[in-house]
Amino acid sequence: MSARLLSPLDRLVSSLDQGLKTVFAHNVGPAFDAGETPALSPEAAKLAGALMRVNHVGEVCAQALYQSQSLFTRTPELRAHFEHAAQEERSHLAWTQQRIEELGTHTSYLNPLWYAGAFAIGTLAGLAGDKISLGFVVETERQVEEHLASHLDRLPAEDTASRRIVERMKEDEARHAEEAHLAGAAPLPAPVPQLMRLAARVMTRTAHHI
Repeated sequence: MSARLLSPLDRLVSSLDQGLKTVFAHNVGPAFDAGETPALSPEAAKLAGALMRVNHVGEVCAQALYQSQSLFTRTPELRAHFEHAAQEERSHLAWTQQRIEELGTHTSYLNPLWYAGAFAIGTLAGLAGDKISLGFVVETERQVEEHLASHLDRLPAEDTASRRIVERMKEDEARHAEEAHLAGAAPLPAPVPQLMRLAARVMTRTAHHI
């Protein structure tokens, strides 16, 4: 059945199911050839693992945001837009999770909290209207793009696998921002981007360790 023909209750149940899979399941995405990576020193592996854990949290939050915004959009076309973007972000979720496992570390223990918080924020954006919701996507993806660029500066040069994953993610996030802009995004009120950056800073610093 087409997603746009589902009832609101069906969409809510589907969203809850996807949330449980995002937080608790072993996510599998399309194959991504990250190439061969030489053995990393313990210090390099620890740093790369922490950075990829932060990136994985970002993808957990992306799922929550797109799921909630899809639930509360007014138009079927925009719902399809959010669902398509969420599908692409699920690939990022799987790639970062796999790389974390390869680096011998763990995803964030606080993922249920990150998901719940992002879902609440996405709900508020969705309730504010489609143009604001799209504006929120633009600002979020642009901040994520900046964040990924900073990780490319920090990831060990020899960790080519992580770097290729992050580079691909950065390209996709830039495209998602542009697509949301072309779909009719409205600029967000001045305080909102600053608050988003503050929340992201708290999340990244916490997820780096926990």
